[in-house]
Amino acid sequence: MTQVLALGNYSDTDQAALKRDLDPVFVKTASDIAALPEKDRSRITALAFMGHHPFSGGEMHLLPNLGLIANYGVGYDAIDVSAADARGIKVTNTPDVLNDDVADLAVALLIAQGRQMIPASEWVSSGNWAAKGNFALARKISGGRAGIVGLGRIGRAIADRLTGFDMEIHYSSRREKDTPGWTYHADPVSLAEAVDYLIVALVGGPETENHVSKDVIAALGPRGIIVNISRGSTIDEAALLDALENGAIAGAGLDVFLNEPAIDPRFLKLDNVVLQPHQGSATVETRTAMGQLQRDNVSAFLNGKALLTPVN
Repeated sequence: MTQVLALGNYSDTDQAALKRDLDPVFVKTASDIAALPEKDRSRITALAFMGHHPFSGGEMHLLPNLGLIANYGVGYDAIDVSAADARGIKVTNTPDVLNDDVADLAVALLIAQGRQMIPASEWVSSGNWAAKGNFALARKISGGRAGIVGLGRIGRAIADRLTGFDMEIHYSSRREKDTPGWTYHADPVSLAEAVDYLIVALVGGPETENHVSKDVIAALGPRGIIVNISRGSTIDEAALLDALENGAIAGAGLDVFLNEPAIDPRFLKLDNVVLQPHQGSATVETRTAMGQLQRDNVSAFLNGKALLTPVN
């Protein structure tokens, strides 16, 4: 039997590539691992992991000889890395290959919200343009002040794009970064007070939970737009919904939510949001590169070579 277990809802293309390169056992969910025979579980040394449901020490315990968890995605907050450390299990992710697509979507969400592209499209398709005349005026986006919450790889790619829209760039991060004159803020409230648009590009996990708090949202003000392409947990979602419903901020562009895909139904009643189904990296090209990097990490581990993108 193979040494590799592939966990998650992989596409047909990814499944075929995994089968070709690694010939793994496939399971859909972490709970399916317990159903495997004990002798088969004991043979597993590498796990190709895909998904956002927690993978904890309890699941790792079911695979006593596991040495690697290769995550499909840059965010690995679903994996209990501390539990992996305690068991001597290495964790990898797929950084860099998805930066462009996620940054592109962040900019698209900001423009779509500010220029009201979704309702304007509906105005045309419904026949209202011909029957009722021109759509209402939107707002100018270029030339504004953009705040990036988390200036990592993706945050920097977003900022680089926004400079092309003549924007003044502000950011918050754990520490000040080497930037081309961008303005650093030590805390997100100060950042929100200084900008028109707040783009959240944080890693997920307990350390960033509700980092964009009720106070941060209030500091952004009634003309503010929030874009989130990180994790739903990084924003106080209840406070965000209150602000959107009450007009405390102008709008939001969101690719991530708590309890995906069963998102809070309050979002569906709003006319000042652009909603996307967590598809920041969802292009053929990027998902192909992510799958390849995941498989390359597994292959490196199985062959005793250095991991390409280790997390721990």
